[in-house]
Amino acid sequence: MATLTHSGISPLNIKGVSLNRPFIWLRQGWDDLRHNPAASLAYGFIVSALGALLLTFWSHPYFIAADITGFLLVGPMFTAGLVQLSRCRERGAPVGFGDSLSALGDHRDALVRFALGLLVIGAVWFAASTIMMDMALGSAAPGVTETMWSGMLYHVSTAQSLSYVGVGGILAAIVFTRSVVAVPIIIDRDADAATAVRASYGATFADLPAMLVWAALIVALVAFGFITMLIGMIVVFPLLGHATWHAYRDLIG
Repeated sequence: MATLTHSGISPLNIKGVSLNRPFIWLRQGWDDLRHNPAASLAYGFIVSALGALLLTFWSHPYFIAADITGFLLVGPMFTAGLVQLSRCRERGAPVGFGDSLSALGDHRDALVRFALGLLVIGAVWFAASTIMMDMALGSAAPGVTETMWSGMLYHVSTAQSLSYVGVGGILAAIVFTRSVVAVPIIIDRDADAATAVRASYGATFADLPAMLVWAALIVALVAFGFITMLIGMIVVFPLLGHATWHAYRDLIG
């Protein structure tokens, strides 16, 4: 068990978990969703609406990178509301969608700082995407006609496609490592963003096998959400948001 300390909050004891715990987090998250479906699914509808823009330009990395960069800024805010719903349910306090938004106001500074850290990673993704596109097409910002109907993926080589996916995968791994328990710690412990990120790194590396399972489940569920043209994301996003709370409760003492 590792221990992280920070002035103003109680010590964060990182606990070991078994490989099957991520599946239990999903089951517990599903229970939270069923307990408060209206508020939970409201977050799912919002995320799906934003994701629809990404799917509109699915064949063009320039717009995909731009959409992902923007989503990294607002994603933690939506997760905070879902975490607040799970937290209140655990404490037996009734809470609705409007009430869950209080978490954003109460912890605005820490959540914004955390989101800005993710935004920096998103900016790197945006820059890398632009460079790769320029190498493939000879233009960093092709016209709208080419963007929407040319089909960017038909103009790149296998090596370029693999490079693009590889860079995106590395940055996604960094985002995952920073985010495992960051938002719940901010909400539950009133921690600052730096402490929350350190705890997420600690939890990831202390429980790496379980975290690999958790990451794989997240990828699979998010992929399902996109394969179903964002219909599935209406349920997937709140499910993962609620499960994040239960991951935090297991991983941090």
